[in-house]
Amino acid sequence: MPVTEPARTRPPTIDARTYAEILQFYARHFQLLDEGRAEEWADQFTEDGEFAQNVKPEPRRGRSAIAASMRRGMDSIAERGLVRRHWYGAVTAEPAGEDAVRTRYYATVFETPRGGGEARVYLSTTAEDVLERHGDGWFVRRRHVAHDGT
Repeated sequence: MPVTEPARTRPPTIDARTYAEILQFYARHFQLLDEGRAEEWADQFTEDGEFAQNVKPEPRRGRSAIAASMRRGMDSIAERGLVRRHWYGAVTAEPAGEDAVRTRYYATVFETPRGGGEARVYLSTTAEDVLERHGDGWFVRRRHVAHDGT
């Protein structure tokens, strides 16, 4: 009797248009971060959004707390004369309720001395988000970033 493989269930998927919107959202989102626009970047979280990292004891909760924390970090980077660039990829997305998706992606952060010098990899991460659609845009309800090697 031939051996049959067990049936595999496919994870739920989203349509191509929604996936493209999510990729555009992330491209703009990370460009705001790289341009030092902490407040505009944080405006892309829901008002009660959450930003957690495995290297921090507590998540930042609420858009204003997320903005303030990111502003401090960006100011510190600028004071040290560095430019950072976020590169994301391997984005997966699946439905997470009406007008919401759950994403998972890799992000690598490069760091270059302002004025010249060699770029280096500063950080490699895996991130998981819950995004919600409000009107014509996407907003981060929850983000958890896991730094590799920690």
